Amino acid sequence: MKLELRGITKRFGALVANDHIDLTVEPGEIHCLLGENGAGKSTLMNVLYGLHQPDEGEIVLDGQPVRFAGPGDAMAAGIGMVHQHFMLVPVFTVAENVMLGHEPTRGALLDRAAARRQVEELSRRFGFDVDPDALVEDLPVGVQQRVEIIKALVRDARVLILDEPTAVLTPQETDELIAIMRQLRDAGTSIVFITHKLREVRAVADRISVIRRGAVVGTASPRSDETELASLMVGREVSLTVAKEPAAPGGVVLSVRDLTVVDERGHTAVDRVSFDVHGGEVLALAGVQGNGQTELTEALVGLQPKVAGSVRLDGAELAGRPPRVVLDAGVGYVPEDREHDGVIGTFSVAENLVLDQHDREPYGTRLALRPAAVRREARRLVEEFDVRTQSVQTPVGTLSGGNKQKVVLARELSRPLRLFIAAQPTRGLDVGSIEFVHRRVVHERDVGTAVVLVSTELDEVLALADRIAVMYRGRLVGIVGPDTPRDALGLMMAGVPEDEALRTAARTSTSTTGSGAGSGTAGGAL
Repeated sequence: MKLELRGITKRFGALVANDHIDLTVEPGEIHCLLGENGAGKSTLMNVLYGLHQPDEGEIVLDGQPVRFAGPGDAMAAGIGMVHQHFMLVPVFTVAENVMLGHEPTRGALLDRAAARRQVEELSRRFGFDVDPDALVEDLPVGVQQRVEIIKALVRDARVLILDEPTAVLTPQETDELIAIMRQLRDAGTSIVFITHKLREVRAVADRISVIRRGAVVGTASPRSDETELASLMVGREVSLTVAKEPAAPGGVVLSVRDLTVVDERGHTAVDRVSFDVHGGEVLALAGVQGNGQTELTEALVGLQPKVAGSVRLDGAELAGRPPRVVLDAGVGYVPEDREHDGVIGTFSVAENLVLDQHDREPYGTRLALRPAAVRREARRLVEEFDVRTQSVQTPVGTLSGGNKQKVVLARELSRPLRLFIAAQPTRGLDVGSIEFVHRRVVHERDVGTAVVLVSTELDEVLALADRIAVMYRGRLVGIVGPDTPRDALGLMMAGVPEDEALRTAARTSTSTTGSGAGSGTAGGAL
C-alpha cells in the first residue's frame, strides 16, 4: 500500500507541531523518520493514526484521500502502530492481548483457540518465537514488542508505524527487531520507523526523511554518514565524538555496600548492590530502563525512604539521610525527569538556579532572598552554560528541553562537588545540546569529581565511561571497561553473567571474522 501525506499541518495553540509536511512511503519500504525529540515526528504519526486531526493537508492511501476519525478507522484502512510505551495488559496472556478490541467468538463465547492459532501462525511465519499462552508480565521487553507487532498484523496492517521501538531494548533485541522489520518489508509491509538514533537509521532504512522543528528539512540515503545525518537534524555541523584524555582516578570518593531499596509497591528494586567510585572517573550505570537504576540513584541522594546497606561519601555515612544533608555534603544531582524533579516551571530561570542555595550567602538568609545577588549569579551562569533565554526573569517552564537541562546543570555544577550524579542527562536533547552536556561531564571528571552517569544510550555510555556497571533486575551483573564489546554489554544487559557474556561475545566475533561475513547490524544500533 502506498501512503502519502500531503501538506499536513497540526497546531497546538501558537505552537506549530507539523508545518506543511509532505511524505511518501512506497509499498514494501522501510522509511525512517529521523529527528530529535520534540521535532514533530510522533505528532505526525498520531495524525496518521487518527489520534489527532490535521488542521491542514490530507492523507492519501493508494491514490485515494482518506480521513480518520480515530485509530479504529486507521486500523480498518490497514495502518497499525506500535507505540513507544506498549499498550498491553500485563496480567493477560499473549493471545488475550492480541484479541482485545476485536474478539473472535464462537456462538456466545470468546474463541480463545482462534486467537491462539493467529498468534502461532504469525509467530511461525516471521520467526517471532512467541508463546500464545504466556503471561505478558513474564515476557522480556523484546518479546512484548513482538506481541505488539503481532497485534497490528492480526488486524491486516499493511503500513506499520514503529515509534522509537528500540528505546527499551538491549542491543541483541535491537538486532532481532531489525531482522523482523526486514522480513516484514520483504513480505510487502510498509514500515514507518521513527527514531533519533543514527546507527539504527543507517542499519535498516531504505529511505530517510529528516524532520526539524515540525518541518521536513531534507531526505537522505542510508549510505549517508552519521555526521551528515546529525547536521541535517540540528541545522549545523556537530561533533559526534567526545574529546577526552584518559582518566587519572584518585582515591575512593563514593563507597556503596550491599545497598538494597524496596520500592513503594514493596518490591526489591535494588538488591544488595556494591561498588566504588573514585575521584576523577566516570562510572556509568548501564542497562535497559526499569532495572533499578532510577531507584539506586534516588537512594544515593536520599530520595528513597526504604533503604538498607551503606552509602559512604569520603567515609561519612549518607544512607537514609535527607536530600538536603546529601547535597550539603557535596553531591550534585541531575534527575532523569527534569520537568517534574529538576525545575519548577513557574519559577524564573534565576530562581531555579539557586533552588538549593536560596537561604545561603550571598543569595539570601533564612528570612529573606536577595534578588539582586540572585540575578547577578543567574546572568553569569546563563552566559557560562549558554542558556538560551530572553531574560533571567523568564519562567523556566517556557524554555526548550535542552535549555531546561542546562539550567539544571548550571545549578548543580555551580558549587564545589565531590560527587556528581547525572541520570539520563541527554534524554530528549538535540545533538548540539548533547555535545554541550558531554563536555561538562568530562570537565567535571577532569577536575577530580567522582561522576556517576546513568544512561540507557549505549553510545553515550561508551563515549563517557571510564568503567561500566551493568544492572539487571536490580542487581549488578558486572563492572567492565569501556572497551568491552557491544555484544558482551548487550548480553549483560539481558542478565548474562559477565564472564559468560565476554566468552560468548568472543566466540561470536571469532566466528564472524572466520566466515568473512560482514558486520551487519551487530552492536545494537543504539
